[in-house]
Amino acid sequence: MDRAIRVALVALALLTCAVAAVPRTSSELGMVAAIAYAVREGRGLPGWRDGPIPYSWGGGHAREPGPSRGTCVGYHGSIRPCPARKTVGLDCSGLARWVYHLAFGRDVLGSGNTDDHLRKLRPVPPEAVRPGDLVYYGTITPKRVRTHHVGVYVGNGKMVNALRTGTTVRVDDVTAVKDFAGYFRLNAAF
Repeated sequence: MDRAIRVALVALALLTCAVAAVPRTSSELGMVAAIAYAVREGRGLPGWRDGPIPYSWGGGHAREPGPSRGTCVGYHGSIRPCPARKTVGLDCSGLARWVYHLAFGRDVLGSGNTDDHLRKLRPVPPEAVRPGDLVYYGTITPKRVRTHHVGVYVGNGKMVNALRTGTTVRVDDVTAVKDFAGYFRLNAAF
């Protein structure tokens, strides 16, 4: 498909979703998945010119959602020295925040990490998961929430995610990360 047509389709999708407050239908969640794919493909979107988007620890948590310089605070990655302060990109929760911002026309997840975002979501049983839901990893019990990764579910057991330093936003199997905690969907009221 011609690049101009793809950009126009993504722009139309963004405009269509901008009026939605929360995902209520399969088509709205499907639009989230389509935007996640557009981000993975590095398409020119608001906040990014074009090309693959690198992982950056703490990236995507600037005042406005979207790729931003990361931070080395709390960084435990294997690449040394920490490259985050010099890398404009996204970490996993920054990716989820930006994709949902593009889909719904406002920062519905807000700043914060995976645990902070989870408070705005409700669990979805595996048999009801739809493209556009979020996939969480870590420990989630009635007494403890400690997550370490999130991806945007895109169907067929796959997710778009920002996995780790040294990678770009990509598609992985939901089994690629250990400690699967469940699928989650944006609450109707937030």
